[in-house]
Amino acid sequence: MRDPEDEDSAVRVGGDAYGTVRVSPRRDRRSARSARSRRRGLILAGALSCLVLGGSGTTWAFTSYVGNKIKSVDAGVPGSRSTGAMNILVVGVDKRDNLTRRQQNQLKLGRESGQRTDTMMVLHLSEDHTGVTVVSLPRDTWTTIPGQGMHKINAAYQLGGPKLAVRAVQNATGLTINHYVEVNVLGFIEVVDALGGVSVCTPVAIDDPKTGLKLEPGSYSLDGAKALSYARTRATARSDLDRIDRQQQVISALLHQALSGGTLTNPVKLTAFVNSTLGTLSVDDALRKDLLGLADQLKNVSTDDVAFATVPLSDVDYRTPTGESAVLWDKQAAADLFRRIAADESLTKPAAPTASPSASPSVSPSAKPSPSATPLTVPPARIAVRVLNGTLIRGLGARTRADLLRIGFMVPQGAGDTRERDHDRTIVRYGPGREDSARTLSAALPGSETRLIETLGDRIEVIVGSEYSGVKKVTVKETPAATPSPTATQSTVPTARTATQNICKK
Repeated sequence: MRDPEDEDSAVRVGGDAYGTVRVSPRRDRRSARSARSRRRGLILAGALSCLVLGGSGTTWAFTSYVGNKIKSVDAGVPGSRSTGAMNILVVGVDKRDNLTRRQQNQLKLGRESGQRTDTMMVLHLSEDHTGVTVVSLPRDTWTTIPGQGMHKINAAYQLGGPKLAVRAVQNATGLTINHYVEVNVLGFIEVVDALGGVSVCTPVAIDDPKTGLKLEPGSYSLDGAKALSYARTRATARSDLDRIDRQQQVISALLHQALSGGTLTNPVKLTAFVNSTLGTLSVDDALRKDLLGLADQLKNVSTDDVAFATVPLSDVDYRTPTGESAVLWDKQAAADLFRRIAADESLTKPAAPTASPSASPSVSPSAKPSPSATPLTVPPARIAVRVLNGTLIRGLGARTRADLLRIGFMVPQGAGDTRERDHDRTIVRYGPGREDSARTLSAALPGSETRLIETLGDRIEVIVGSEYSGVKKVTVKETPAATPSPTATQSTVPTARTATQNICKK
């Protein structure tokens, strides 16, 4: 049996594919020197971690270290200094070539070689670098790929690599992409495990035989492999749109955990996080050279300062000429979304509405606005609803559920009952950030009222009252092109959520 004193105490962080921490035995003097070298690397990486997350003003000492950890990629972007507003395209690449067969089997990724874009997001950093806006681009977006014709937007990477992906996104959004960041699937696992897992919550059951993920509604703490499956699965009612919500939730949770005291004050965890994060990235050369300068400027950004949004859609089940299933953007709403981003406007602080001087109030100050007072922006096909019978009328909940399904809403669960069965008026209850969806639902239920319930999370419920008189089909229309005033289209932009709102509440 080996004497414990003969063991070298050097710690290897990220020594295997999952970012685990292992203790290596001392075998000879060369190994001892190597271990001391690793310890020095750990100390250096720990100092780097403090710099990146806390800012120390001595970035020159670590520039070469960061440059060696991060790969450079030519994405054809103009680059920019680390000051001023900028747009960064973040692409999640499903690269499987370097995975072992065991990893492929564990993750149920298959053994196909090559790369494909699994996720596309545009990050906008505000002019003063005090805020970050993240816009998810549905990968099934049907759009023009420069020089290639009409394709899904995620095909751009396969057809022309990072350069074409950047051009496709610029063409679709009208934004100038200043920098490019590429993250690999396996790297995501290492980052999650380096942070000790991630907390997620799902309002619906997930049963995905493709990824092996099976969860009942509730909250969970997932390791890297399961978190990847959670972020990748499309096995829920809204498919890729639900997946975007889950990805934003996971990113918010990781950001919260990375900024928490438990990570910042734990040298081993902090070092593992920074090493695993840097090692998974490929960025344009200009960003690689100035990444520390940019990170230092973002050191005071919190989860309250990070906003998430998704491109508004007009058709979530578009059938392409080639027979593929794709999604179409709501052109007017999407254009307004990216106009606001280009103008450095906050999506979580909507502009004050401009009231007409001749308008006279028709409702009392405490009354909720009529559903038709503000244009509807979220189509029924994107809204998942739970129906509860709030009366003693037998079968009313099931009838309401069938009515909502008939006009295009998603109602994945059977109707339930409320504890108190004395409701007269039908009530649409919604969680923070779901007001736009609640307005569409309320418009489909004549005579209903809406109520914000902070504890509902991301869910929407209908409590059916005895005055229920059926449903009315609603249509989300584009704002007419003849109204060019920016204030006239502000309401078409979907409500964004901050990272703080995305984090699961325990």
